[in-house]
This record gives sequence, structure tokens and C-alpha cells, in this order.
Amino acid sequence: MNTEERLASIESRLTAIERFIRLSAPQSPASNQSAAPASPPPAPRVAPVPPAAFSKPIIANASRHTDSSVPVTNILGWAGASALVLASIYLVVLAVDAGWLTPVRQVLLAMLGGFGLIGIGLLLRSRDMHYASLLPAAGVVILFLSIYGAHNYYHLIDTTFATSGIIAVCAVALWLNRLFLSELYALFAVVGSYTAPVFLGGGSYSIADLIVYFACWSVVFSVFSIWVQKRTVYILAMYLALVIFDVKWHDAMPDAWLAALVFQTVHFLIFVAAASVFSARIEAMSQEMAIKHVPALVLFYFVQYHILDKYVPGLAPWVAVASAAILLVSYFVVSRVRAAELEGGRMLLSAYVALVLVHAGYIESVPAEWAPWVGLLLVPLIAAYAAMRGDMKAPGMPLWAAVGLIFFANYLHLFTGSTLLSNANSIPAHDLLGLCYAAELYLAYYFLRKAALLRDVGMIALYAAHIAIMMWAIDMFDSRLLVSLVWGALALGCLFLSLQRRDKLLGQSSLLIFAASAFKVFLYDIASAAPLVRIASLLVLGGSLYLGGWLYKKVNSLETE
Repeated sequence: MNTEERLASIESRLTAIERFIRLSAPQSPASNQSAAPASPPPAPRVAPVPPAAFSKPIIANASRHTDSSVPVTNILGWAGASALVLASIYLVVLAVDAGWLTPVRQVLLAMLGGFGLIGIGLLLRSRDMHYASLLPAAGVVILFLSIYGAHNYYHLIDTTFATSGIIAVCAVALWLNRLFLSELYALFAVVGSYTAPVFLGGGSYSIADLIVYFACWSVVFSVFSIWVQKRTVYILAMYLALVIFDVKWHDAMPDAWLAALVFQTVHFLIFVAAASVFSARIEAMSQEMAIKHVPALVLFYFVQYHILDKYVPGLAPWVAVASAAILLVSYFVVSRVRAAELEGGRMLLSAYVALVLVHAGYIESVPAEWAPWVGLLLVPLIAAYAAMRGDMKAPGMPLWAAVGLIFFANYLHLFTGSTLLSNANSIPAHDLLGLCYAAELYLAYYFLRKAALLRDVGMIALYAAHIAIMMWAIDMFDSRLLVSLVWGALALGCLFLSLQRRDKLLGQSSLLIFAASAFKVFLYDIASAAPLVRIASLLVLGGSLYLGGWLYKKVNSLETE
């Protein structure tokens, strides 16, 4: 269309708009009764608007009408395609029962039907591309079933020829995916290609053949996924590759552990590269999409670790750490390319690093006598990393959760008495552990108390610190009177500090210590102590409670900051 034709089209549209506005303008009854107006009304001034602006409401209405009928259309279309497939199956069954068709004719007739459905869909593509795509989809399914049937049931073709046929059908499915712009064909190709060794191979595939076959398809589907800009393609390929190879390897070749290790490593690198390139060039990974990657990473990790732990146990933790380092490098490369923080990528990286840290780093590698100190030091290390990044969210919530789990597991193990009473002498500097855990919990409360979202976590840390100090005093001192003194000093110290820093929550937490002191004196100390010890315990308790009550009146009048 040249410039004159475009101008003529715009002029005709403006004329139609002026006529529409003039006809839709409200008129008074007097003007309706008059035979002819004295003078024509002035034409409204219409600002020039591009033609596309007037077509949007029409298109929107049409899309709404279409969207409301899309589910019904799809149901009818799929039902029709499925009916065609069933009809062809029943026709073959009838022909076989009547003796009309030999096995060769059955397979050829089924394949002819599949190609026929593809051809009809191509012919109808110009009229309704989406609806016409249902017929070629059914045709692709029939072609897959024909090849599987010819090989498994009739033994008309060998494994090599059947595999070549599957590859050809997958290539046709990928071509139809680009032609009809439907992701369904690519998913058919993924399922058909990765399930071929299960339905066709039997014991004829060697481990090297499987590695090459799966690696080639994984590369093809990763590249195709980036080309069509659909993550679903390489995600489905990733799951099928890991699961099906693991099944084939355990069933047929359980001793080929080195080849299985090579397969795991190669596919880990392929799919990490696919996810990184997709995130860098097309779209950053969202948190919802990252969650879809997590089960595959967990599956890879445990299969890889199981193989190494069984045959090369000393190497297993180091390979796990190396895989986490690869993910870390890929994340930083993608974040530098996009010049932005990647929420989904950070969550995925944090989840995998947390898995490696808890399992390979802590459970499998840390000796029992050093476990409490490792649990103590992990929190400040992660906090220092977050401070260096200038963002407490930088390590990611899964990693924070893993570190917190390790810390509190050691905390509970430490203060339930099992550690300090059974193997306390084997723990280096075990007398300082209670104080160190309490100090770290007090620091956690100090940094978290001003954060609105984490204030509850800070309160839990504060009360856990009080309990740590009280349990440490019980373990360190044989005298009940000294324990009461320590508890009273702790409660009064909290009150004095709360007044100095105007921290009402800290002052209120001293009530826990006072309550524990009272129960300890009345239910435990007085029952079995000498008279002088009873008197001293009551004096300590009474003095601390009275002074505490006087201080608490001032604390209670403070406003929480």
C-alpha cells in the first residue's frame, strides 16, 4: 500500500468517525420536531488518531468472544481427534479379526492415517491454525504408536530402524511446532525421543549408546527451547533424561557406575547451560519457574552422590561442592549480563547450596565432636556474606533456613543434656559453648528487633538465649545457690539494660527468668536443701524479685521502640 492509499484510508476512517459522533450526539425534542435546522451544527473537532486505535475495541470484543468459546472448541476438537484415532484402532482390530490385514498392512495403514491427519491439518491451517493443529497432533501420536507396534509386537523392523523412525517423527513434530506455533508438538517430540530406549531398546543398547543418544537429544531440545523461547521444552527433557536413564542403568547395567557418573555430569552441564542462556538472552527466571527446576536438581544431586558414595566415598562431598560452585558461577554470569539481581535464580541457587551444605557439608563431613562449633560458626559466616553484599536477602531464604536448622539442631542437642553429659569431654572447649550460643542469640535479637517482619524471630532468639544461659549455669555450677544467683543477676541485668536502651521487650522477657527462678526455689531447692541453703535461696529469690518488681514498673511505662 503506497502513501496515497494510506491517506485515503485515513480520510475514510475520519469521515466515518465524524458521522458516528454526529449521529450519536443527544438532540433536544424541539430539534427533533423541526423539519429542518436553521443552520447545520458545527462539525466537532476530532484529533487525528491512528487507525489501529479504532480497531482495538473491535479486536478486544472479538478476543473476548473467542476466549469464552476456546475451552469448548478445544474439547470438541480433541474429542474429534481422539475419536478418529479410536476409529482407526477399531478398524485395524476388525480387519485383523476378519483376516483382511496382515501385520505389514496394519502398520502401513496406521502410518498412512497418521500422515493423512498431518496433511489435512496443513490444508486447514490457513483457515484456523489453532484448531487445525489438533489433527497433526493426533497424527504424530499415531506415527509413534505405529513404530512402537511394528518393533515390539510384530518385529517387522529392528532397533536401529525403529530408532531412526522415532528420530524422524520427532523432527516432524518439531517442524510442526514451528509451523503451528504450538508447544504441544515439541512436548510430543520430547516424550517420544526419551521413551524410545524403554520401548525399543530392550538389552540391545549399550551404556555408551545411551549416553550419546540422550546427550544429543538434550542438546537439541535445549537449543530448540531457546529458539522457540519456551522453558517447558528443556525442563521436560531434563526430567525425562534423568529419570529414564537412571531406570535403564539400574535395570540393565548397574555396574557401569563410571559411565552413569559421566552421564550425570554431562547432563548437569547441558541443562545448567540451557537455563543460563535462556535467562540471559530471553527472560530472567521467576521464582515459580525456579521451583520447577528444584526437583530435578535434587534428583541429580542424590543420584550423583549415591554413585560416588558407593564407589568413591572420599570424592562425593567434593563433587557436590563443585556442582554448587558451577551453579554459583552461572548465576553470577547471568546476573552480570542482565545487570540485575535474579530473584528466581537466587532462590534456585540458594536451595541447591542449602542442600549441599546440610547433606554433604554437615551431615556427611563434620565429625560429631565438632558439630556444635560448626553450627555456631555458620550463622555469622552467612551474615558476614550478606553484609558484604549489602542485602540480608542475598544468601536466599533456603540457605538461611538450612543454617538456622543446623544451629537450632545443635542448640537442642546441646541443652537437652545428651551432649554435655555423654560426650562433653570430646567436644573442644565445651564449657564455652553455652555462653557462645547465648551470645549469638542475643546478637540475633539485637539485629532483628527493629525489623518488622523478623521481630517474632528476634523474640524467639531472645528467649532461647535466656534458656541457654540458665542451662549453662546448671551445668557449670554444682551449688544451687550459685545457679539462683546467676539466674537472678541475668533477670536484673535484662531489666537494667532495657531501661538504658529503652527496650520494653527485653525487660518483659525477664519475667521468664523470674518465673523459672521461683519454680526452681520452691519445687527443687527447698525440698532437699539444708536449712541455711533454704534461707539463702529464699533471700536471693526474694531480693531479686523485689528489685525486679521495682525495675519492672519503670520498664512497663516505656514505649516499645
